[in-house]
Amino acid sequence: MNIYVLLKKTFDTEEKIAVSGGKIEDDGAEFIINPYDEYAVEEAINQRDAHGGEVTVVTIGDEDSEKQLRTALAMGADKAVLINTEDDLEDGDQFTTAKILEAYFEDKEADLILAGNVAIDEASGQVGPRLAEYLGIPYVTTITDLKIDGENATIEKDVEGDVEIIETSLPLLVTCQQGLNEPRYPSLPGIMKAKKKPLEELEIDDLDLEEEDVEPKTKTIEIFLPPEKEAGKVLEGEVSDQVKELVSLLKNEKKVL
Repeated sequence: MNIYVLLKKTFDTEEKIAVSGGKIEDDGAEFIINPYDEYAVEEAINQRDAHGGEVTVVTIGDEDSEKQLRTALAMGADKAVLINTEDDLEDGDQFTTAKILEAYFEDKEADLILAGNVAIDEASGQVGPRLAEYLGIPYVTTITDLKIDGENATIEKDVEGDVEIIETSLPLLVTCQQGLNEPRYPSLPGIMKAKKKPLEELEIDDLDLEEEDVEPKTKTIEIFLPPEKEAGKVLEGEVSDQVKELVSLLKNEKKVL
């Protein structure tokens, strides 16, 4: 099987994110593989081990994105592709990403394409479905189980806490949700092997694309952090006194009564 994983570099939300001038400050920020994409990498490896073939991880980004690709290779992927847009594109959106990926997959015989359900930085969940539509192949989102038998696939899809069972055929694109598997940590031997695994770097010129072909359809006006929450207040004393104080606070300070 020819298995591909769509990978995205995202901010580590466990770290403090700084915003200045309506933009996120890259300097000093920590970047990781989008956590939902880790489920996709793990599932790709599992399907390869079960059915044979190879796993290729693909990302669009800058030179620094190589780190996340090497992590996926250390997990067990076979090859990596970096489509470097650093010198060609100043901005992009989901349309931009999907069109670049469409051009990349144009001459590929992909049996299975996996992606994360959403990226934790934008959470649009659009790139996978857009790409499948451009390629003219079926897609299923938010999957929690995938069984492949020959050219057929049986999928369990999370639908707001319930499960929907879908039968379809390859080639296929799926987006992966928590509960599908437990992503592995790269082992030391895996990290060493990853340094020698092939990593191909392309630019949009290599895909016969011009900048106007992938010009974004949307524009981010401003990025800002939510306002800091005020410190909570603990009411003490008898319950009757607490109730009176609470009513007073709601009426006089919060103006909700």
